[in-house]
Amino acid sequence: MTSAQGAIVSVIVVNYNAGALLAECVTAVLGSTVTVEVIVSDNGSVDDSLTRLRARVGADARLRIVENGVNLGFAKGNNRALPLAGAPWLLFLNPDCIVAPDTLGRMVEALEAHPEAGIAGCMVRDPDGAEQVACRRAIPDPWIALRRLLGLERLGGAGLDQRHLPPPREPVLVEATSGSFMFVRRAALEQVGPLDEGYFLHCEDLDWFVRFAEAGWRVLLVPGVEVVHHKGACSGGDPLAVERHKHRGMERFYRKFQYRRYPRPFSWLVILGIRLHLGLLVARQWLRWGRTA
Repeated sequence: MTSAQGAIVSVIVVNYNAGALLAECVTAVLGSTVTVEVIVSDNGSVDDSLTRLRARVGADARLRIVENGVNLGFAKGNNRALPLAGAPWLLFLNPDCIVAPDTLGRMVEALEAHPEAGIAGCMVRDPDGAEQVACRRAIPDPWIALRRLLGLERLGGAGLDQRHLPPPREPVLVEATSGSFMFVRRAALEQVGPLDEGYFLHCEDLDWFVRFAEAGWRVLLVPGVEVVHHKGACSGGDPLAVERHKHRGMERFYRKFQYRRYPRPFSWLVILGIRLHLGLLVARQWLRWGRTA
């Protein structure tokens, strides 16, 4: 598909009650130094986020809004917008992320210099400038999870949290970056396919990184590019629901990519552990509610 606006980058933003941040996010993207189009896929928001967006930039022809009417989840919300995206580069961006004017142009330059990379991320920071845990990470497996549980990540070896390591100076190949900012080469996307809609929220990004790698594409981290991520703007309404989706995503990811790597009894224990961990979180929350009732 050819972009109607001749855009170099199609930016897809899935919104669910992001409030004023949605308009800030889209306004920042529209201020990019490269030609863009923005497709906002709204998952049945009940706040004023779309009203604010339309009031601020609704007249801009580069913006299209898809109203899904219900919360389809992150993967399906992104996939619903894909047929409208026609640029050779795509950015899947959270509505609580703020980019700089040169962010998209610099990402294009980085991927053009690394033709082996099909998907890339950048340094994702908190509003106070701190590096977020997800922007450079390993693909989780049971052993990494055990090291994290025992607090042994800092002793060396692969770990989910790599913030204790010095940040790279140049673009580097990594296993995974932040799902809040995924910059994708269209040719790679057409080979790998869209996000797996079997995930509702959480782990669909890890699934994608693994699938890109399995298809022969690499994951690139561009440390010289930074975005600010106001984490959790779209998932703060029901913390238990978020945890349920997260743990279901973890189980789906394990079953899909790692279940057959280990003896069946061990994999049963891993899945049991995921479910027990969720149960403990739910019980703890119920106890807190009981004390405050």
